[in-house]
Amino acid sequence: MDDASERAIEDDMLDQFNFFDEEDEELADRRNPAPLDSFDLVDDRPNEDKDLAKDEPKDKPNMLRPDSWPSILPQHHGVRAGELHMKTDWRQIVTAGDQLAVNAPLTDKSSIICRTGMLMLASGTGAWRVRDTMNRVAAVLGVTIHVDLSLLSFECTCIEDGHCFNEVVSLPTTGVNTHRIWMMESFLKEIETYGRHFTVHEYHEMLKTVESSKPDYASWQQGLAAAFACASFVFLLGGGPIEMACAFVGAGVGNFARSHVLKQGLGQFSALTVGVALACISYLLALLGLDQIMPGAMAHQEGYIGAMLFVIPGFPLITAGLDIAKLDMRSGIERLSYAVAITVMATLVGWMVAECVGLAPDDFAPLGLSPLTLTLLRVVLSFVGVFGFSVMFNSPVKMAAAAGLIGAVSNTLRLTLVDAPTILPFLSLSAGMAPEAAAFVGALASGLLASLVELKLTYPRIALTVPSIVIMVPGLYLYRAMYYMCTFDTVNMLGWFVRAILIVAFLPVGLCVARTLTDPRWRHTS
Repeated sequence: MDDASERAIEDDMLDQFNFFDEEDEELADRRNPAPLDSFDLVDDRPNEDKDLAKDEPKDKPNMLRPDSWPSILPQHHGVRAGELHMKTDWRQIVTAGDQLAVNAPLTDKSSIICRTGMLMLASGTGAWRVRDTMNRVAAVLGVTIHVDLSLLSFECTCIEDGHCFNEVVSLPTTGVNTHRIWMMESFLKEIETYGRHFTVHEYHEMLKTVESSKPDYASWQQGLAAAFACASFVFLLGGGPIEMACAFVGAGVGNFARSHVLKQGLGQFSALTVGVALACISYLLALLGLDQIMPGAMAHQEGYIGAMLFVIPGFPLITAGLDIAKLDMRSGIERLSYAVAITVMATLVGWMVAECVGLAPDDFAPLGLSPLTLTLLRVVLSFVGVFGFSVMFNSPVKMAAAAGLIGAVSNTLRLTLVDAPTILPFLSLSAGMAPEAAAFVGALASGLLASLVELKLTYPRIALTVPSIVIMVPGLYLYRAMYYMCTFDTVNMLGWFVRAILIVAFLPVGLCVARTLTDPRWRHTS
């Protein structure tokens, strides 16, 4: 076979995979793949395509030869992935952008479904909600899908009229954004009502609006929210005004630093290390400052634990339990592993700082408040704490306030059940409810109240329930377990660890029961 015949065969093959116009620059790059050593995975120069064209070899590889295949494998929908393999230009993926989405090719429908799932997964919601959202969009488009989800990626197979298309989407990191979850809920309602009349480009433009939405709060606002949340947390754990004031300073500085580090593009564990270390150090400095004004303030060192509780991975912990309850084992185990890794790293950093400066997790001194005063303060500070955590999850103010009201009721109920002999002396109870059982009741109450609020305000239930019970996560127990493990006090370590595990286990169980009672879509197998 002569060179001209080979060239004709090559051109015919390329035309079969041509999803773009002849002038498309990306197509030109695909037709003339550059050598592997010319790909720069770091430098993001705007004229990189031109530079690659200069280095292009004169002798193009034969597309029919197997040894040429690796050069064309890094393609997605016919487009070479850029410098970052997780970066995708959705405008270049679609092949029939001006066509109605219901009549578009399967590849275009897959791009809509997968982008929808990607935005839900990136918002930190559970696997069931991600899969349910993708299924509902797929139903509008007339496609059957199968999705395999994990913490940072999913594989989606789209089936239509005997044709099958498989796509894998991955994320560089994870986080929580309840406002985006709410926006995606609104998007889903719009699609289920009018989706059959939208073009492919209109779908992607709506999704672009969600994806390009900026955080509702600046770093200093996130720091202030963490300060109020952790100060409230300290009181609910038994701390007094001095511990609350110092925790306010420590948590504010720590979370501001963590948010700033994350915005610089550093990894989550680096940001966590910086945030926790600065939180503990700031608590100590604030305590030293107060000691100059109020002699004896240095006796209140135990509150430093509360200053770093803003790193509690409440969302992954709770959603991991919900995923496991729905038999999404892969996603649930990965979320649980991620939450455990965050907790271990945070407690180890806290312990190292405590060892260096001589802090110890002693018990809080009794406050001596009357039952009525204590209950009223618990209601107010539970609201403040949940509101602060909601802001850290990027909830709008009204959504955060709704979650705060739910948390004020459910968390006060939980604490009252534990301290029933003291709070309700007229009942003549010999002992209060076990903390594990009380955690279940509190989570159940949060789930039932959230179902009512969801009907009235249309907020996503997960954006209300998880922040309202994050304040119930036993961060103090987890830290003390790690502290005693590092000091080789096995008995105390096991005691605090078992208590923490049982409470953490009962929180998602309570939400699951509430969801089963109030949500038909949840209680039936999807």
